[in-house]
Amino acid sequence: MTMTKFPFVIAALMLPAPALANTPPKGPQFVAAATQAARVAPRASGWQGATQLFVYAPGGLYEVYAAVGQVTDIVLQEGETLSDTGAVAAGDTVRWVIGEAASGSGASRRTHILVKPTDPGLVTNLVINTDRRTYHVELRSTGATYMASVAFAYPQDELIAIRAQRQARETYAATQVQTGIDPAMLDFSYRLKGAHPAWRPTEVFDDGAKTYILFPADIAQSELPPLFLVGESGKAAKAELVNYRVSGRYMVVDRLFSVAELRLGTKKQQIVRIERTSGWGRRP
Repeated sequence: MTMTKFPFVIAALMLPAPALANTPPKGPQFVAAATQAARVAPRASGWQGATQLFVYAPGGLYEVYAAVGQVTDIVLQEGETLSDTGAVAAGDTVRWVIGEAASGSGASRRTHILVKPTDPGLVTNLVINTDRRTYHVELRSTGATYMASVAFAYPQDELIAIRAQRQARETYAATQVQTGIDPAMLDFSYRLKGAHPAWRPTEVFDDGAKTYILFPADIAQSELPPLFLVGESGKAAKAELVNYRVSGRYMVVDRLFSVAELRLGTKKQQIVRIERTSGWGRRP
């Protein structure tokens, strides 16, 4: 992920308002105009292989094309889960087959909404409620043309994460100047995936020997989750509980790692996955 992407995705968040005629539309005409303005159609530049990547914005109505005899896969964000009640609702559940599936495990788990029409020429809407947002989808069926896979980019989440990372780096680097650690040795090549609980870390980095995990300012030490080292597959059988110490808002681990998970809860476990990445250089 690089900052050069954001001028495009920020512009994509600005959904156009309905065009105003000399005589403003009223009643059903106004509703139709507003709905048309909110529609987000597939774009040629949005294809990544067989997946159409929409830029998510609240209030968007995403057009998805499906075909008789084919399944269209709507893929949600990593770690995103469906709401406990009324998670998925469709206007036409007689002529549309709608199911749910999942892939991955732990913090990399993804929810899939699978849709399949029984006839061509059908139009209905689909509402998907999750623990993070609501998706509004307009389903259209054809005789042959369909979208195999649909996924979303979330620029607002990315912007918030980048701002938090930058602030954490600057704050920590300024502190370490006074304690004799060279800020140039700090490596921020980590990313967070999975759930978004209140205790989700705001930054992860290392100094070449120790790993530092920064938590939100309002989190209590007693609420910190245990840390497990895991294999890249994230399977629980490979998990190893790691000892750490707490210094202010930091969880300090006296070692480096490639993949780890913060886990809290039993029946409905919250998991935040920490992965060391490539492509992010050390702080200059």
